[in-house]
Amino acid sequence: MKEIPEVLRIGDRIAVLPVTHGSGECSLAVRRWMLEYRFDCVALPLPESFRAPVEEAVLRLPKPGIVIQRTAPRYSANSPQQWAQPEWSESAEWETQEEEEPENDPYSYVPIDPCQPVITAIRSALGEHIPRAYVDLETDPFQPQTAILPDPFALKHVSPERYAAAILPSIPRPPDGQPRDRLTHMAAQLHILSQQHQRILFVCSVLHWPWIRELYQSNQIETTPGAAVETPQSYDVDPRSLTFLFGELPFITGLYERARAELEDDENLSIDGLKELLLAGRDAYRKEFGRRARPTTPLLLSQCVKYIRNLSLMGRRMTPDLYTILTAAKQILGDPFALHVVEQASEYPFSRPPTGESVVLGIDQVRFPDGEVHDLVNRLPGPAALWRTMQLQRRPTREESDKWKFSWNPFRQCSFPPEDVRIENFRARIFDRAHAIIGNDLARTEKFTTSVKDGIDIRDTLRHWYDKQIYVRVNPPTRGQLDACVMLFDSPADPRDYPWRTTWFAENDNESTMAFYATDFRQEMVGPGIGLSVYGGALFLFPPMVIPDIWTDPRLDFVDSVEERLLAAACMYGRGKQIALVSSLPPGAGWRRLARRYKKQLVHVPLASFSSVEVQQLRMVHVLNGTEVRSYAADFIRKA
Repeated sequence: MKEIPEVLRIGDRIAVLPVTHGSGECSLAVRRWMLEYRFDCVALPLPESFRAPVEEAVLRLPKPGIVIQRTAPRYSANSPQQWAQPEWSESAEWETQEEEEPENDPYSYVPIDPCQPVITAIRSALGEHIPRAYVDLETDPFQPQTAILPDPFALKHVSPERYAAAILPSIPRPPDGQPRDRLTHMAAQLHILSQQHQRILFVCSVLHWPWIRELYQSNQIETTPGAAVETPQSYDVDPRSLTFLFGELPFITGLYERARAELEDDENLSIDGLKELLLAGRDAYRKEFGRRARPTTPLLLSQCVKYIRNLSLMGRRMTPDLYTILTAAKQILGDPFALHVVEQASEYPFSRPPTGESVVLGIDQVRFPDGEVHDLVNRLPGPAALWRTMQLQRRPTREESDKWKFSWNPFRQCSFPPEDVRIENFRARIFDRAHAIIGNDLARTEKFTTSVKDGIDIRDTLRHWYDKQIYVRVNPPTRGQLDACVMLFDSPADPRDYPWRTTWFAENDNESTMAFYATDFRQEMVGPGIGLSVYGGALFLFPPMVIPDIWTDPRLDFVDSVEERLLAAACMYGRGKQIALVSSLPPGAGWRRLARRYKKQLVHVPLASFSSVEVQQLRMVHVLNGTEVRSYAADFIRKA
């Protein structure tokens, strides 16, 4: 059996393990110590009144819980004057008396958190049948002591004694009053325990251990009697408010519990859990949006993890908090993805549906089953927390979507101008690339004489090296014009997936005449008068012109698919001899025959030559129920 380091010993029989409350790394350190060393008693920094309810709740783990101790009512004479029972004075007048009102001191609680080191010590001691000693002072009300502490992630690389010794110079001395009375009482109780047991493990806050050791070794301990307290009560916690109970994220806490149940390795869950969280958010995001989901490639996820690391280091931390994770997810993968990440982070797989006896937690507050709301303080406080807000576009409820769908006017629809600008710019880029492809087909090489023309052609120069002649490239000016472009984002397309087919006309000279097939926008209402659809394919005619609706034009009924109908319309109404075609694969023989029927030529621009993220954003089109909807549409359209 290894010997406990001298720096973490209080006397010959007591070993102290300083921990940061609410830390999964410190919980692993507690479990590791209880496996490596043999103890016949575990001392805990909780009052004796918490023994029964806390241990009963620990036995119900992994189901979370909370043990709350109410403060005894006290009264203050500084309340406003109110009428009391009348008393008849010598002057025969009614007099007023001050009525004392109770002060609302915060209740104290113990979180039954699997990643709480003290709870881990109790859980292990119960499993090994090791006696437990609750050595803290009974206090009413309880005054917590917190501070900004180093990240416990350092325990992966340094031993607990080095970690405790490194932060020792920064630990403040406790003030007089209740904090010092508590430390004095714990030191006195440890003296008593040392006379009854041979090997004692004392798990306490890293802020307390040097002063308890100092008091223990001084042998001059004057304890104060404990206060009369209420009996603590155990409650279930509403699963939606577990973020305010756990020290770690509920998702990470669930991973620790899963590893415990399945005997998996949990030494690196603080980092691997972050990756699992992002993957779980990605799966939920893809499940909801389907083909409308923005690509979440391994490269983007790795960039998100790198961004999280950089933000954590800028905040002088080694592990990220939820705000840091959401900031990176929002800025790299958009609001919808970040929304799914925060939902997954709040999920704890071992929780149960709320009951009538569950309490709802908030920021240092609790709402009891009877509706009473009261302030709370944690008896096992972790590092000081900073709560911050982040704006994310929420998804509409089913009732809201049904209401917006019912109130839709089928005779009024228009596009969202920012999306028009984006896709028109993309159409202009396609024309430029198609012009470049046409020019490359007409390019030729010739021997160098007096000018290098459009540059030296290295390939032909090397091919004719034996002539000792330099060849140059000549790119003649592009002939003809491009005024038609067909974009096929999903080909071959299933017509049942794209039931909405229409033709839109330009609102100004900078827009194209556009015909497309897309998903039904009425199935995805994102706001009042705002629907979301996804392009399957589109035809652009620029400069704009007035044409019949290609989906009802009988002259195009000879084609068999929606893609061929777009191509036939482009060949019919395009004035130039070339048609720009954007698709995943080059056009086949059937499509080329279709183009030759109208004496046109297809210029293929590979879809893979553009960013998949950009293409996915272009495919998403918001349909507005009238031009007046444009005034508020940006408030409902999610930022992707």
